Amino acid sequence: MFRVTGIFLLFVAFLNPTMAQSTTDLTKQSKESAILPVETFAKLPFVGQAELSPDGQQIAGVFGIGGEQRIMIVPLFSDKNKSVQLAVPDETEVDWIQWVNNDNIIVRLRGLIRVEADRWYITRMIAVNRTSGKPTKLLWQMKGQNAANLLWSPSDGSNEILMAAQNSIYVGEDFWPAVYRVDVTNGKLRKVVKGRRNVMDWGADQTGSVRYGIGYQDFSTDATLVYRGEGQKGSFGFKLSDKAKLVNEESLTVPFMFLPGSDNGLVLKDNADDRTVVMEVNLVTGKDVQTFFEAENADIKRVFLSFDRSKILGVRTDDEENPIHWIDPAMKAAQEQIDAAAPNATARIESFNRDQTKMIVRISTPDNPGLLYYYDAAVQKLAKIASVNKAVGNKRLAKSKLVKYNARDGLEIEGVLTLPKGREHKNLPFIVMPHGGPWAHDILRYDYWVQFLANRGYAVLQPNFRGSTGYGAKFERLGQGQMGLAMQDDVSDGVSWAVEQGIADPNRVCIVGASYGGYAAMWGIAKDPDQYRCAVSIAGVSNLRREVNDFGSNFRAKLFRSQWKKMTPDFKAVSPINAIDKIKAPLLLIHGKKDVTVDYVQSKKMNSAMKKASKQVEYVLLAQADHYFSREADRLVLLNSMEDFLRKHNPAD
Repeated sequence: MFRVTGIFLLFVAFLNPTMAQSTTDLTKQSKESAILPVETFAKLPFVGQAELSPDGQQIAGVFGIGGEQRIMIVPLFSDKNKSVQLAVPDETEVDWIQWVNNDNIIVRLRGLIRVEADRWYITRMIAVNRTSGKPTKLLWQMKGQNAANLLWSPSDGSNEILMAAQNSIYVGEDFWPAVYRVDVTNGKLRKVVKGRRNVMDWGADQTGSVRYGIGYQDFSTDATLVYRGEGQKGSFGFKLSDKAKLVNEESLTVPFMFLPGSDNGLVLKDNADDRTVVMEVNLVTGKDVQTFFEAENADIKRVFLSFDRSKILGVRTDDEENPIHWIDPAMKAAQEQIDAAAPNATARIESFNRDQTKMIVRISTPDNPGLLYYYDAAVQKLAKIASVNKAVGNKRLAKSKLVKYNARDGLEIEGVLTLPKGREHKNLPFIVMPHGGPWAHDILRYDYWVQFLANRGYAVLQPNFRGSTGYGAKFERLGQGQMGLAMQDDVSDGVSWAVEQGIADPNRVCIVGASYGGYAAMWGIAKDPDQYRCAVSIAGVSNLRREVNDFGSNFRAKLFRSQWKKMTPDFKAVSPINAIDKIKAPLLLIHGKKDVTVDYVQSKKMNSAMKKASKQVEYVLLAQADHYFSREADRLVLLNSMEDFLRKHNPAD
């Protein structure tokens, strides 16, 4: 069912009139506004983290199969090779998937396990062969916390990668990660760089030579960069290149690409105008050489490199209207052709092969999860692979748009407003949904929670309160000292704006959120008890002090604590669990017992404290759920619980 063959799919040229018919399915306005089954929204995406093989013939990713996530390798064209399918190991999450060559992928896993009566975050890596389907554990014999840092992978089809790993949890010679050359087909390894005191991260150039190490001391939060020139091998030749005090928000000049034949590298760095650009820097002196690339009126957030890491193909910026800027002419031309095929939708190149001639493209809109296409640049043809959510198909759900309003201190806040179909957009039952993070932001894209609520008749506002990413460093820093204070006021002010606009019924407002948004939901009904009829906290944090001190024994625990402490002067004063006496509205708590990001105890203790105070509370604990509700069964329970609770306390009828 996954193969892109003539039986299943129709190939159509971009310049052919039939192309418009195939890609404009998502741009047609559907008149359907009926209540859809909960299962429609709970369905897992067809695939996440889709990665195209170097030859462009196969896809690897996390697929939704039988209601659960599976790591899969799927051949697109040939019937000779069968699909490979593996379960995601229990109580772990897939950080990323990457092809090493046409026959092997590597998968980085993250988990939270018990170590010496504490809970520690650990990382490990597996390799999967497309022919045998068997996973190979890479460096799992290491006894350290982190043993899955990828430095380099080959571009010539060979099997050896560079990895860094700790071999002990106790400070000593083996605590500092060494660098290993590892064969992904059998796990065999050889050490190429010994561990170096205080160096916790290593980096390599595009030839596979280790060129720098990043040192860190948590007691002082001092970071250092040691660097060595081209061609040097072993554990020698590293010299101090840069230093920074991270607690003061200083940063190291860390290269993501090296310029051959010189000591110059490319880095992401703020220029004199406080905008993040791609800068060429001399790594011996630390001095800027020239601005390599800058985006007009936007900060560069990510760089896309070629398969061999020898050139920049493009960048991602914080400009939400035009986030991707392709520098490579061929990639730019491909994006323009794809955009022309779907003028009223967002067309995103999600992955590409070695020579950038084959691509996985997602074409979507905020009111539809979208379609996946295979694009062949050589013949300028698209082929549909699948709907991201087959249950939704081509249905157009609720419309979303960007809105702006002023917070009480005059700061402009942007948010995403979604309005239900088939209802007059006045005096609507209203949901405000602050995002997680808090270092994140919501954009105009399909959100299954939002669309589910809108389908049930609610208007939904997702405010990007101060401290959110995506609006520059200055806006992000405005959140410092304001967690539970102005950050929360920005959320409440969004409700007031919607009421003033006549969109929201002031007597029918609830607050819903997950992770940090779950904290904001609980804190919202404590800080502004008369504004909300109810609250839903999903995987939320009820005790900020506990959250700040729980970093899974991370080596940078002091730094992380200091970063969190900058967010509010008094954790206790803005923790929901300490303000239960102020809460009037009913609260629904939903949490997964296998959450490795926020411990379910956060919700468990909030539930107990609410009950002890005779407050209205419901608690749903899902034994198999993780932080992201990656099982369809858990999503069903989540959505059904939320619908039942809202129907009881804030009915949309």
